[in-house]
Amino acid sequence: MPVQPRADLHSLPSYVAGKTVPGAVKLSSNETPGGPLPSVAKAIAEATADINRYPDISVGKLARRLAEKLAVPSEQVSVGCGSVALCQQLVQAMCAPGDEVLFAWRSFESYPIVSQIASAVPVTVPLDAGHRHDLTAMAAAVTPKTRVVFVCNPNNPTGTVVRREELERFLDAVPSDVLVVLDEAYREFVTDADVPDGMDYVRGRDNVAVLRTFSKAYGLAGLRVGYFAGPEAVAEAVRKVYVPFSVNTLAQIAAMASLDAEDELFARCRTIVAERDRVRTELIEAGYEVPETQANFVWLPLGERAMDFAEHALANKVVVRAFAGDGVRVTISHPEENDLFLHAARSYRRTS
Repeated sequence: MPVQPRADLHSLPSYVAGKTVPGAVKLSSNETPGGPLPSVAKAIAEATADINRYPDISVGKLARRLAEKLAVPSEQVSVGCGSVALCQQLVQAMCAPGDEVLFAWRSFESYPIVSQIASAVPVTVPLDAGHRHDLTAMAAAVTPKTRVVFVCNPNNPTGTVVRREELERFLDAVPSDVLVVLDEAYREFVTDADVPDGMDYVRGRDNVAVLRTFSKAYGLAGLRVGYFAGPEAVAEAVRKVYVPFSVNTLAQIAAMASLDAEDELFARCRTIVAERDRVRTELIEAGYEVPETQANFVWLPLGERAMDFAEHALANKVVVRAFAGDGVRVTISHPEENDLFLHAARSYRRTS
């Protein structure tokens, strides 16, 4: 009999990345259009002189910088190869085979993948009619087997948010032995003051954690670095299942340089937010339903027309991210690229 991998991996869904098409504008991966900030690019270039050396295996210097920024002890911070890797590390650290991981759907597509890799059971709760987390239904779905709950805020791919009062009500309802992970990959784009900073709950509760990334607002998607902050015992367990040296030297240097340039970063975020609001307004005026978004993308809940819309956009030299049967996610970019997308969206309305 030939060597065989785990039988259950045949049913493992594949992560689908936003595709790149030569000659077309890419609005499919929620990347920041401007790339790393100038001072960060300079730090990366200088760091290339040392890439013959292994990176700091503990990522200790960056973890201490983040702990200082987040106002928590460094023992509560773990750094990983992007927040996707940290999602997987979290489930591996928290779940035995058969334990449950609970999350909304549709939400970040890695959640069911990393759950199955860890031999945990993914449990999904549908979004509500407003394309938002139904936290009441999620609280009711918690069972004695539930070990981890992911709340993506803002939610990917819908951009919708959970606000303070409803989140606190949910946290009060979740048993203390269940870890609630607030996935805040798009936190830097949030302008609604009623959307809470997850770190407030990390500091005040023993079963809440936060995930964030340098891939989105910071423009370091190609370097892969993200971070976890949460209970010390969980942070330690996450570090135990970390793949050694997976946060490379350039990523560590770039992340620290980015922390030194946050004034520039937030100026750029404000520009993206202004474009986000403009694009959403113009789509609504064109006749589309577009949920309120607090991320760097908009969501078009087109249902069965999602794939057809994406093909139309591609014919107009724009690549968007379609989720078959659900909708289309469109990243906010420079004004001229956003205008190209808006032209495609208007022409689709005229022909559909």
